[in-house]
Amino acid sequence: MYPFAYTKPADTRAALAAGARGGRYIAGGTTLVDLMRETVERPGTLVDISGLPLRDVQAAARGGLRIGALARMSDVAAHPRVRTAYPVVSQALELSASAQLRNMATIGGNIMQRTRCTYFRDVTAACNKRQRGSGCAALEGYNRSHAILGTSEACVATHPSDLAVALAALDATVHLLGPDGERSLALAEFLLPPGDTPDREHDLRPGELITGVEIPPHPQSLRSGYLKVRDRQSYEFALTSAAVVLNITGDVIRDARVAAGGVGTVPWRLTAVERRLAGARPSDQLWAQAAAVAADGARALRHNGFKAELLKRTVERQLRAVGGTR
Repeated sequence: MYPFAYTKPADTRAALAAGARGGRYIAGGTTLVDLMRETVERPGTLVDISGLPLRDVQAAARGGLRIGALARMSDVAAHPRVRTAYPVVSQALELSASAQLRNMATIGGNIMQRTRCTYFRDVTAACNKRQRGSGCAALEGYNRSHAILGTSEACVATHPSDLAVALAALDATVHLLGPDGERSLALAEFLLPPGDTPDREHDLRPGELITGVEIPPHPQSLRSGYLKVRDRQSYEFALTSAAVVLNITGDVIRDARVAAGGVGTVPWRLTAVERRLAGARPSDQLWAQAAAVAADGARALRHNGFKAELLKRTVERQLRAVGGTR
């Protein structure tokens, strides 16, 4: 680990000032500290924002739910409003990490966590995320865990967050605060696919920090759930996952939102699946037909071709779990 300075601002204004001077924000530290130990990240100054008043989980001004960026994963997963109205969020959080990590890690940090690609974490390997233009060792290396959707010639690393997949299916918004004031972005706009700039993972301006995540209002008839498929049931990242959100009234699917994890460079909305579901009547046949297009557009690498079929099966299983068997 390289030497660094440390400061813990007393309020939000002081934190923004320190961030504007180039400091890196840290709260739970469950990702950043690991990367610093491995010398992947080398911040000159850490700005500890854990004392800022950003922990509330409360009703949003326009309905829905607002979750403070510094709320702990375990607290959000256990929150009665989250468990009742948005079980997909509770389930994604509980499947994300060990209990010890969930007690430390924050919602904002979870969204901001960096890829688990082994080549990204190996400073001797070529990685365009660490140094743009250096190459991508995963393209020709061992790439079983890598992405099949949203990839580019510059990067094929998966986004690691389970929570972000659930939030993508719920059309969540990320609230930001920086030197130029407040702004909000849809999660789909905040998390950036690699393209030609894989080192730029978020639409985050210098000195900005996440203040919260907002889930828009949804009908009471909403059903949701999260399924994660992995090599082992203990702490492990997804090979595939599916967040399913269905509004079924009068035995008709009025709205369907499905997102996948473990297969995309960002949480991947399965719009082709959603189109098959909207306006249809739930049935086992429908779940199978919709899931059959889940991997449309996938581009497999040498070792991860199995993910396309696994994604279809994961989506079908979770559609049946959330929508019911008929």
